Amino acid sequence: MFRFGNPEYLWLFIAMPLLLAIYIYLNIRKRKDVQKMGNLSTLKMMMPELSLKRSYLKFWLIFAVLCAGIIMIARPQFGTKVETVEKEGIELVIAIDVSNSMMAEDVSPNRLARAKQILSRLIDLRKNDKIALIVFAGEAYVQMPLTSDTQSSKIFLNTIDPSLVPIQGTAIGQAINLGMSSFSGDQGISKAMVIITDGEDHGGSTVQAAAEAAKAGVTINVVGIGSPDGSPVPALEYGSKFMTDSEGNVVVSRLNEQMAMEIAQSGGGMYVRADNSNNAIRALETHLDDLETGKTTSLTYSEYDEKFSLLAWIILVILWVEILLYDKKNPLFRNVRVFK
Repeated sequence: MFRFGNPEYLWLFIAMPLLLAIYIYLNIRKRKDVQKMGNLSTLKMMMPELSLKRSYLKFWLIFAVLCAGIIMIARPQFGTKVETVEKEGIELVIAIDVSNSMMAEDVSPNRLARAKQILSRLIDLRKNDKIALIVFAGEAYVQMPLTSDTQSSKIFLNTIDPSLVPIQGTAIGQAINLGMSSFSGDQGISKAMVIITDGEDHGGSTVQAAAEAAKAGVTINVVGIGSPDGSPVPALEYGSKFMTDSEGNVVVSRLNEQMAMEIAQSGGGMYVRADNSNNAIRALETHLDDLETGKTTSLTYSEYDEKFSLLAWIILVILWVEILLYDKKNPLFRNVRVFK
């Protein structure tokens, strides 16, 4: 399999025929100018050191350098390679609340968008970890299984919205149970969950699920997002600004910090409240860094192998030959008749 990494530079080859035509034209004109001075064979006898073949060769060497240079900057790539990469980190399952209440705008731009910003930053900082993504509302689903490909997790993160979970609610306990089944069976490596939610739990077994996870060696960390004062929940349906209950009252969603703290405490982890600063990320990162890491081995497939370095060496050799090649016969190699 072959391709160019920067194919847009290949258009420079259009100039090569023009360069060749100019060179041929100048040589014909030079020959005619010399013929005005006398017979060519007689003039050659008068300039025994001159070697026209050397000048021709020097041009073709420069021409080859230009062609190879164009191909080099176009980055030829072919073949595939497999690298075995050893990383030392932890296994991290991230569960993000996608219930309608996460659309409240008491943090900028809204709770869900801010949660995604926080998690994107966290993923950037945890490049050596294996990461899984879970989304939950009234039910929990695995958005991305455990993987060391952190860049893929950011792609999945960007696609998260409330429509992923049709059943509304905030089943944090179910998310914890699903997260427990997402870890690998590897020993000697710390396992942790990060749950980002507004804490409006609609299930009664969340604290118990967090305690059971802690007994199994998994720390449960909670990032609370929103404000205790609350904020109206925007309506997803067209024609209404905010959601209302059966009595027509505007639905106000509040951050349940008490619930979030209880979950974190039972899970042996930490609770941190997210705002419009990066304090939550720094605190969470410090906590996760304290966990025991282990070696994880994965295969990283690089689809194409870069080959421009080979052309660079060829260009370097040709340039050295061109520099050492005189237009006239070299006195040091007078008896070497390569160019007769």
